[in-house]
Amino acid sequence: MARLFLKSPLAVHAPGAEGGLVVEDGRIAELVASGGAPAAPVDETFDAFAHVVLPGLVNTHHHFYQTLTRAHPAAVDKELFPWLQALYPIWARLDPHSFRLSVRLALTELLLSGCTTAADHHYLFPQGLGDAIDVEAEEARALGIRVTLTRGSMNLSQKDGGLPPDSVVQDEDEILADSERLLTTLHEPGEGAMVQVALAPCSPFSVTKSLMEKSAGLAERFDCRLHTHLGETEDENRFCEERFGCRPVDYLEEVGWLGPRTWLAHGIHLTTEECRRLGRHRVGVCHCPTSNAVLASGFCPTAELEAAGSPVGLGVDGSASNDSSNMMEAVRHALMVNRLRRGSASAVTARDAIRWASEGSAACLGRTDIGRIAVGSQADLALFTLDELRFSGAHDPIAALVLCGATRADRVMVAGRWRVVDGMPVGLDLARLRREHGEAARRFA
Repeated sequence: MARLFLKSPLAVHAPGAEGGLVVEDGRIAELVASGGAPAAPVDETFDAFAHVVLPGLVNTHHHFYQTLTRAHPAAVDKELFPWLQALYPIWARLDPHSFRLSVRLALTELLLSGCTTAADHHYLFPQGLGDAIDVEAEEARALGIRVTLTRGSMNLSQKDGGLPPDSVVQDEDEILADSERLLTTLHEPGEGAMVQVALAPCSPFSVTKSLMEKSAGLAERFDCRLHTHLGETEDENRFCEERFGCRPVDYLEEVGWLGPRTWLAHGIHLTTEECRRLGRHRVGVCHCPTSNAVLASGFCPTAELEAAGSPVGLGVDGSASNDSSNMMEAVRHALMVNRLRRGSASAVTARDAIRWASEGSAACLGRTDIGRIAVGSQADLALFTLDELRFSGAHDPIAALVLCGATRADRVMVAGRWRVVDGMPVGLDLARLRREHGEAARRFA
């Protein structure tokens, strides 16, 4: 394979790579020290003198379909439960064409923000959308972005005391059969995987205990990850106490989910002891700072979780509670929110927030081959320029990306191939996508 030298970057988020890095066969083959040169001949050189190079960002929680209902008047200015009650009947109208466009737009938006791996939590299966996860895999492969597609599920509807309409839930047998099918046909284990599948019952208040337990068994059998919403609101804690006689973390243990293959979305309303328990069992937590702020859900105890041993990653969450799919915005919001919660400007740095969005997120997904710039890692890279007015006068290029508010990458590489060039996705008509997605979204007004 050709050897590509990314030469003399303006800055790079990796010690020992100040002179650049060499990419070969989809991996990082060499780090070049400042003033140095590659140890072996290269076939191509890209002069990165104007670029700040980050590891490709990893988004560990999203709901792609929600790009169709951003800033929806039925749901703005509401907290989680009333927000869900307002939107579920609207989401029940999801159709295959609109869904495909929602996925394409979400993945494109993520790529443009420097994201190279995205995890989606899809749990809505109205009539005609039984192949939703297959559609997501097709769209991801076409764009060349890595994905962890979580086969979500809900089997408690309004008639069972749950929140979703009857039309979007499935029964346990159907959920488990499709989960096994997807793990057999789509899931790629091991290093360099482009498509992986995880199992993701939506939340304690939308699935049965039996489905949680059987999903854990299936994940053990296929050696895949487990994902769910947990500890997002106090309403959820009260629901668990009333229905199961325990708090959500206790419930996780009861159903066999308290282990290192699990990562949780949100993890806000946790006690100190619960943080310690999650850390002891190496349960990952995806911090969703923007969504948590929009819905006024609270603050994720990131310091307590990391101190206890839990991997902490970042997610944009759904585009109806964010309302964008931009990982660099999530990085900036994570910095601001965590400084505010901890009451100290030095408690969280720009580099900490980038670490959560890269190496921390990769750990949540159970991957060691992505999320950092190191020899042997996958060549997933996000390159940003500082040529906008907002960056003029910035002296620390890496900190400037976060503090000055970078939102769009100039170049993005996944598995050694350029997927964004000059700020545009390769092989995609952006104007057409915007037009078609906008037309589809009008159905959900």
